[in-house]
Parts: sequence; structure tokens; C-alpha cells
Amino acid sequence: MNDTTFWILFAAVMAASLGLLIGVILGDEVRRRKNAEENLNDLRQQLKHSRSATPIQERQLKEIRSVLNDTHKQITAVTKALLKPAQ
Repeated sequence: MNDTTFWILFAAVMAASLGLLIGVILGDEVRRRKNAEENLNDLRQQLKHSRSATPIQERQLKEIRSVLNDTHKQITAVTKALLKPAQ
């Protein structure tokens, strides 16, 4: 084995090692990106689900508000009648 053969084999092994290292690093980044995209899709679905529940809650709040308003009107009328002296 002469000196040139050694350097050619050394360069081939180093290139293969570098290629393997780059492949592992890029594979890890691809895996992280896929996981991030899946998490993002899950969060988007949760956001859509929470937005769809909001109109129901708003409708319930409007109903409660109207009931409270009606009740307040009736209570005010009764208390004003009690404040007037009976003649």
C-alpha cells in the first residue's frame, strides 16, 4: 500500500463519515419539522373548535342578559309601588 492509496482511502472514509453526519442532522431537522407541523395542525383544529363554541356562549349570555333586564324592570316597579304611601 503506497502513500497515494492511503490518502484516497482516508478521503473516502472521511467523505462517507461527513455524509453520514450530515444525513443524521438533516433527518433530525426533518423529523422536528414534521412534528411541529402536526402540532400546528392540532392547534388550528382546537382553535376552530373553540371558535365554533363561542356563538353558543354569546347566545346564552344574551338570553341571560334579557332575563336579568326583565327581572330588574319588575323588581323596580314593585319597589317603587312600595315607596308610595297608601292613601
